[in-house]
Amino acid sequence: MDLEKQPQQPLAPAVPPPAEVLDGDDIRASDADRDRIADILREAMAEGRLTADEHAERIDLVYRAKTVGELQPMVRDLPASSGPTVRPGSQPYVYGPESPDGPAENLVAVFSSATRKGRWRVGGRTNAFALFGSVEIDLTEALFGQRFTVINATSIFGSVDIRVPENISLRGNGTGVFGTFEVRTLESPDAEAPVVVVNGYSVFGSVEARPKRGKFVADLQRRLRKHLGH
Repeated sequence: MDLEKQPQQPLAPAVPPPAEVLDGDDIRASDADRDRIADILREAMAEGRLTADEHAERIDLVYRAKTVGELQPMVRDLPASSGPTVRPGSQPYVYGPESPDGPAENLVAVFSSATRKGRWRVGGRTNAFALFGSVEIDLTEALFGQRFTVINATSIFGSVDIRVPENISLRGNGTGVFGTFEVRTLESPDAEAPVVVVNGYSVFGSVEARPKRGKFVADLQRRLRKHLGH
């Protein structure tokens, strides 16, 4: 006996499996996310919450991070950035185009002397090394192309002498071994003023950084534009 033919049922459309809901920490980090964390780290170093070495280490990890979750630990122990404050009636500083990946400037004195002074544009990093010699760095007439400037100073049976204007922020961290490492700390009342950080050590020598009386950074925007030929 023939079986009764049953009407063929239409096939149900294939339903794709539900998309996996990603946790916020698993989202891929954007360039804007990395830049935001980097800004918080820069402010933390300017406020003395991070040393220059800690800042460099965290910045390296920030730009290696692939997800938002990898960025958060970099600033977990730091206050969130609220943006710079400017005193009433003051003009904000204007800096030139920053080149954080540019090469450091090297000043070396071995049984000799090296001097950097006058009207010159300060880079983000300067290395000063004195061996039975002397290095002089005078920033009192310099043009700051960026807000943060790091000077790594090493003196062995020699001297590294650094002078800065009185209205910037000056910080330092170093060691003297049978020698002197002295940074006369300054804190500018202007949150946008240049920040100079001096790190290093001296062995049977001296590293000294201090303000030069009567010297001030002024008209930074006009001077920088003139220097760049604009």
